[in-house]
Amino acid sequence: MPADANRFHGKWGHLARPHVRALAWLLDSPDLLDPHSPHWHGRIATLGPVGPAVANWLADLDADPAPLDAALGNRVYSRLGLYAEKLMAFYFAQRGTLAAHGLQVRDGRNGTIGEFDFLLREDGGASLRHIEFATKFYLLDGDPDTGNYNRLVGPNLADTLGLKMRKIFNAQLQLAQHPAAQQVVPVPVRSAQALVKGWLFYHATEAAPLIEGISPGHCRGYWRTLSEQADAPGEQFIVMPRLQWLAPLRTPADRSAGTDVQIPATPAPMARAGLLDTLREKFAADPGPVLVATVREQGGWLEEVERGFVVPDDWRARAQARRGEGALPA
Repeated sequence: MPADANRFHGKWGHLARPHVRALAWLLDSPDLLDPHSPHWHGRIATLGPVGPAVANWLADLDADPAPLDAALGNRVYSRLGLYAEKLMAFYFAQRGTLAAHGLQVRDGRNGTIGEFDFLLREDGGASLRHIEFATKFYLLDGDPDTGNYNRLVGPNLADTLGLKMRKIFNAQLQLAQHPAAQQVVPVPVRSAQALVKGWLFYHATEAAPLIEGISPGHCRGYWRTLSEQADAPGEQFIVMPRLQWLAPLRTPADRSAGTDVQIPATPAPMARAGLLDTLREKFAADPGPVLVATVREQGGWLEEVERGFVVPDDWRARAQARRGEGALPA
């Protein structure tokens, strides 16, 4: 079993509830970006290791999830980023550091200027720390372009790690300097950093390279074309709903068991032939990559062994064509 799934199951296998497992992953997973890399000039945040007090709190939350369920509400989330933000807002609120979440800054003439993901209290409340939060999933297309990061491409081809970080650094982390922001924030914002969690995916036949600025221990998976998936290892596969992309998958083998209402139910596992048929149908309607978990049964649970995006056979050619047309940076 790959290290990412194995490590998480070994440390957090006692957690059964998907929301709590997702929160545990957000708190304990390796940072996607290396906060110590000089490339980021100190502008990358890290949560640090999860201590015994937080681990016990998560276990208690798994036993009685009522506070977390109340914070998430009854809505069914459709956006993974918003779901992850709500989980982190709950954590910061429980720690007593949350001053604001999703605070919009408006200008009477120009409408909305921007939004603070999180403002956290520091120095006893005398100052604030701005955290811009993101959960991202990128496939490496070709050789990494260190320092540019545009070869790390999102599943929809319209996003790259380079584009995302330039937006965060050049706009979002500058928000506190805007005069309109200073009118809605009651105390000084002393620092602004990005907290980025996520997974990177490398072609199954290529070794994952070391990339300056990327945390050496980041969560990683593979990507394969549909033709390559036909020969991939494994016997049972689950197409992962987007709201379950955070933590390594763990779902009851008994399909009659319930699930959390805020996220879609986990699909039933499929054998290889059924998976390939399902992927062909999906690609006929939408050529976007599909995240697939290889699972095995363990103690009444189906547990993720590894994960990867399966892409249409022409995915790399389409990514290169978009780049050549200027739809993505070179």
